[in-house]
Amino acid sequence: MTFRYLPMTDQDKKEMMEAVGITSTEELFQDIPKNVRFQGDLKIEEALSEPELIAYMSGLASKNHNTKEYASFLGAGVYDHYTSSIVNHVLLRSEFYTAYTPYQPEISQGELQAIFEFQTMICELTGMDVANSSMYDGGTALAEAALLSCGQTKRKKILVSKSVHPESRAVLETYANGQRLDVVEIETKEGITDLEALQSAMDDETACVLVQYPNFFGQVEPLKEIEAIVHAHKAMFVVSSNPLSLGALTPPGKFGADIVVGDAQVFGIAQGFGGPHCGYFAVTKKLMRKVPGRLVGQTVDENGKRGFVLTLQAREQHIRRDKATSNICSNQALNALAASVAMTALGKQGIAEVAHQNIQKSHYAKQAFQAKGLTVPFTAPFFNEFVVKLNVSVKEANERLRSHGIIGGYDLGRDYPALANHMLVAVTEMRTKEQIDQLATVLEGL
Repeated sequence: MTFRYLPMTDQDKKEMMEAVGITSTEELFQDIPKNVRFQGDLKIEEALSEPELIAYMSGLASKNHNTKEYASFLGAGVYDHYTSSIVNHVLLRSEFYTAYTPYQPEISQGELQAIFEFQTMICELTGMDVANSSMYDGGTALAEAALLSCGQTKRKKILVSKSVHPESRAVLETYANGQRLDVVEIETKEGITDLEALQSAMDDETACVLVQYPNFFGQVEPLKEIEAIVHAHKAMFVVSSNPLSLGALTPPGKFGADIVVGDAQVFGIAQGFGGPHCGYFAVTKKLMRKVPGRLVGQTVDENGKRGFVLTLQAREQHIRRDKATSNICSNQALNALAASVAMTALGKQGIAEVAHQNIQKSHYAKQAFQAKGLTVPFTAPFFNEFVVKLNVSVKEANERLRSHGIIGGYDLGRDYPALANHMLVAVTEMRTKEQIDQLATVLEGL
C-alpha cells in the first residue's frame, strides 16, 4: 500500500480502470490537448518515508520555543495556565471529538448536556441570565455583540475603548465595514478608558460602548462609572472579560452589563499558536432571542425525564441569510467541552484560588521589578498582566530573555506607538517565585 491513509491497493486501481474501460491513468486526460498538459516531473522534493518525515517535522518543531521548556511571561490574550489531565481524557473520547451538529436531540443528549453545562457555568461566572453554546473566539464574540447592539437599538455608532485588545478591534472594524457601521475608538488615560473622552463621544446615535475587563494592559476598568455614562444615553453596555478573572473580580453582570463576551482559552484550552480557541457570549434575558449561534435548552420528554434540545435559534442564521442578524450558526463545541471539564475539575473554590494566585504572583512580579529600578507606569488595580517600561527595545529584551530560558512579554509598541519600549508581562499561576526573580534580574541587567 503506497499511501497509509489512502487504502487503495494496486488491485483496486486495476479493477477501477477495467470498470471504466481504460488501461492507464494517462487515458483519463486524453481530452486535454497534449500541448497544454504539463510534461515531465514537478520540481518538488522526493517523498519521504514515514519515519523520515516524522524525524524531519520533529526537527522543525524543536526550533520553536515552547512553554514546556521555557518559562513564559507572554500573555496578551493567550495564556499559559494549568490544565488538568482529565481535560484531554474526556476530550479525546470519540463520541465527543467526532460530534458535530446536535440537531437530532434523540441521539445527541451527551453533546447537548455538555454544551448546556458550559452555558450554565458561563452564566454563573459573568452574572448574566443566558449564555450561548460558544463562539469562534473572543474577537468574533465582541464583534457579534456590537452587531446585536446596533440591531437592537437601530443605531449605527459603536464606541470601543483603545484598551480593548487590538486584534479584537481589528475584527470589529472588519465586521462594521461590511454592515456600514461607524466605529469610534476612545482614548485611554493612565492605562484605562478615558471617561471624559467617552462622555464627550456619547450621543443619541451611539448603539453601544465596548470595554475590556481586565483590559489589554491588565488594568481593571471602572465598570460602574462607565455603565452610568452608557445607559444615560440608552446605549448598550458590552464587556469583554477574561472569565478566569471573574473568579476574583465582581462579574460584569453585577455592574449592569447588557452583553458579556470573552475567550474561554484560560480554561483547559491549549495556546495552540493563537487558536483555535472558544468565545463565549452571555446576555440579559430580554436579549436571549437575539443571541447569535446556538442555545441549548433544558426540557422534559413525554415520560417526564430531563432532556436537552437546541432552542431559540433564529432560522435566518440557517436559511434566509440575507435577513440574518448573524451568519454564525456553528460553534466551538469541543473547546467549550474542554473549558467545561476544566471548570468542573477546578470547582468554584478552585477557580477562585487560581484567580487569586494570578493576582498575588503578578503583584509580586511588579514589586520585584520596582525593587530592581524598573518603571511600572500604570497605577490602576490589575489582574495578572501589567506594563513595564524598559530602557531598550522589547525585541532586544526578549532576545536576551530567551538566552536565559524565558519567553518574554508582548511588545506594546507594535500597536501603541506611544508605548514603544513597553512590555506587557503576564504572570499566571504556572510561574514560580524563582522564575519571576530571574525575569526581574535579566531585565535589570538590560
